[in-house]
Amino acid sequence: MERMPPPGRVPGGLGKPKPSDRPLIDGGRAGELSRLFKVFASDTRLRVLHALERGGEVCVTDLAATVGMATQAVSNQLQRLADRRIVVARRQGTRLFYRIADPCVGGFLDLGLCLLEETARRAQPKVRLRK
Repeated sequence: MERMPPPGRVPGGLGKPKPSDRPLIDGGRAGELSRLFKVFASDTRLRVLHALERGGEVCVTDLAATVGMATQAVSNQLQRLADRRIVVARRQGTRLFYRIADPCVGGFLDLGLCLLEETARRAQPKVRLRK
C-alpha cells in the first residue's frame, strides 16, 4: 500500500525536498509542471478529485451523482486523470471503482483551498476606527 501524507500536509514527509531546497527549475521542467497544472485547471476534475479524496474508492456512478454530472462526463475526466496516473481504476463486475493513486494530490488540494481562504481573508476590507 502507498504511503499517504498526513491530512492537511504538503507531502514533504514522502522524502521530497521543499521547493526552497531544490535547484531552480529549467525550461523543460517548468513546461512539465505547466502541463501538469493544466490537468488540474478544470473545475470538474478538481471536484472529482475532491470527491475521491473525501470518499476513498468510489464507483463512477456514485461519483457522478456526488458531483451532479452525467456518468460519461465524469468517466471522461477520470480517464484524463488516469492517463497522468493521478487516479487508478479497479473493475468489479461491470463497475469501475476509482481512487487517487498519487499521494501528493491530497496536499495539493489542501494547499489550493488554503490559498483560496487566505486570499479571501486578505481581500476583506479593513475596518478603520475613528479617533
